[in-house]
Amino acid sequence: MKLTFLGGVGTVTGSKYLIETTAKRVLVDCGLFQGYKQLRLQNWAPLPVDPSTIDAVILTHAHIDHSGYLPLLVRNGFSGPVYCTEATRDLCTILLPDSGFLQEKDAESANRYGYSKHRPAKPLYTQKDAREALKHFKPIDFNTDLTVVNGLTIRFRPAGHILGAAIVQVTDGATKITFSGDLGRTDDPIMVDPTAIAETDYLIVESTYGDRLHGNGSPMEEIAELVKQTASRGGTLLIPSFAVGRAQLILYYLNVLKTEKRIPDLPVFLDSPMAINASEIFCRHSQYQRLSAEQCRDTCNVARYTRSVDESKALVENLVPKIIISASGMATGGRILHHLKRYAPDHRNSILFVGYQAGGTRGATMIAGADSVKIHGGYVPISATVAHLDMLSAHADADEILHWLGNFKHPPRKTFITHGEAKASDALRIRIKEQLGWDCQIPQYRDEVTLA
Repeated sequence: MKLTFLGGVGTVTGSKYLIETTAKRVLVDCGLFQGYKQLRLQNWAPLPVDPSTIDAVILTHAHIDHSGYLPLLVRNGFSGPVYCTEATRDLCTILLPDSGFLQEKDAESANRYGYSKHRPAKPLYTQKDAREALKHFKPIDFNTDLTVVNGLTIRFRPAGHILGAAIVQVTDGATKITFSGDLGRTDDPIMVDPTAIAETDYLIVESTYGDRLHGNGSPMEEIAELVKQTASRGGTLLIPSFAVGRAQLILYYLNVLKTEKRIPDLPVFLDSPMAINASEIFCRHSQYQRLSAEQCRDTCNVARYTRSVDESKALVENLVPKIIISASGMATGGRILHHLKRYAPDHRNSILFVGYQAGGTRGATMIAGADSVKIHGGYVPISATVAHLDMLSAHADADEILHWLGNFKHPPRKTFITHGEAKASDALRIRIKEQLGWDCQIPQYRDEVTLA
């Protein structure tokens, strides 16, 4: 077998790994590049392999940096099946069309206000492209062996992280490859722990937090303190949040805090149709996480749902102290941008980022202390309090990754460290080599490796 790295190397986005046998090609993950402009431009470049020659796609989970290139892959000729868990399929039914919608809206805004160099600006893909891609999805259960193409069998194991996320094991009968996907946290209040894996020949492991720890602070206490401070100023707390996973975790904490009367009873608004739909899916798949069906319902019911554009606009104009949770988590697009334009210039308000912020995103810029941020072609001043709780990340930190690696009975023949920025990946490489004595490599874009 041959393994080629087509994304998710040197960056935390764009995950794509191509497995080739003598007769077949399988792509593990099919994500969009996000963040810095030079990364985003890679989405527009032709894929180094003809999509029509790929026989199947395997998704570790639904996040756009792992699934968001699928509509383009299908439009450019891919016609095979897309294998994933049932919950991943359900989440992609909202994430992919929403991604297409945002691509269309961004192009429309660029053309209307003239802040693109392209005439006319076009979307990378459309909602129609996304719906066409969804026709290729074939969900399979966890812990079930399935031959996806002649000679290659896969098995999904729970990874934690978000609903439906999987560790993927691929074998041709002689050689086994394990893809960690995005590993979840240990003892997460909602998601299960990542499954312990005992053996593999080759390992591809993520390194998003390979150079840092999440810290010992209590996210619930810090959220409570920020809510109280913001309410005392008569302000609004704005929480940019990933619609899948993170939004539900924030709702869980707010529900507990409200139930225990530890914060003022401010109205909570979930202003993201995608997050609303994800929350409904979250309640349908309670078997894949720690909360009971009743706890899921209570968590989701703590917020008022604003589905329509008019309802969202009303929130922008409503000065009553409140909590708004809106996508996207790194403030790269969506309704959150309109809220930032309204609330960021006012010192009474607070903005809370609740997870990893990739370099080049507005979120990373704001937590670094910028006094303004560019939105819709103009600069918006930042006078609101900006806070960041990285302990709320859905990714395992460096210690948690090492703990997960400690479950292997024997070292893999080689471990490839991916899905991390250069500093994080190299820090993890050093720790794995020094503490475990494993043979590690940090691949580069388009590196090819023959797996003996």
